[in-house]
Amino acid sequence: MGANFQEIITTKEQFEELRSVYGYPGERAVNKVISSLDQHCREFISKSPFLSLATSNSSGHCDVSPRGDKPGFVLVLDDHRLFIPERLGNRRLDSIQNIITNPNVGLLFFIPGLGETLRVNGKAFVCRDPELLEKSAVNGRTPLFGIGVEVEECYAHCAKAFIRSDLWNSDSWLSKDLLPSVPQMYVDHCKIPKVTAEQVAMELNESYKNRLY
Repeated sequence: MGANFQEIITTKEQFEELRSVYGYPGERAVNKVISSLDQHCREFISKSPFLSLATSNSSGHCDVSPRGDKPGFVLVLDDHRLFIPERLGNRRLDSIQNIITNPNVGLLFFIPGLGETLRVNGKAFVCRDPELLEKSAVNGRTPLFGIGVEVEECYAHCAKAFIRSDLWNSDSWLSKDLLPSVPQMYVDHCKIPKVTAEQVAMELNESYKNRLY
């Protein structure tokens, strides 16, 4: 592992040497971590339409999956529990399989236009509580299950990555003709005979229009 990289860091001693050069976190960075969802975290989550969910299986293989809906789609049940409804997707259920074998998860909440993010770490469970599913119904469609999270850590993350990337500045966005062709990516990766990028694009657009819930 790592044979194609030079000067990799693999030991605690090497990490401590790196730490001595990189520096140590300040008091604010250390003390900002809390173990419950206070009013600030609740407000952030209520205004967030999008999050990234990080999971790994029992062997340590990792996955990051997007979750998005109208602001407030993630339910804050109390100071220590969240519920994320599972909407229709590609049916791979990668995150769900990982959670069943390894409940440790990391969440990163985004609010469009805001550089700071909210990080939440904890234990997750595949959940089918009828009351929670009913509260998460959209357009008359009730999700089959969701992800319950017992919060262990939460804290705000600074905006430096967003400032460096200029992510929320629409003037920095590529024009549509310069964007990668995801339909062509599907065609080349899946290698399905006689399927064109145009066909895939039509199928994707149809699913985005009619099968979000």
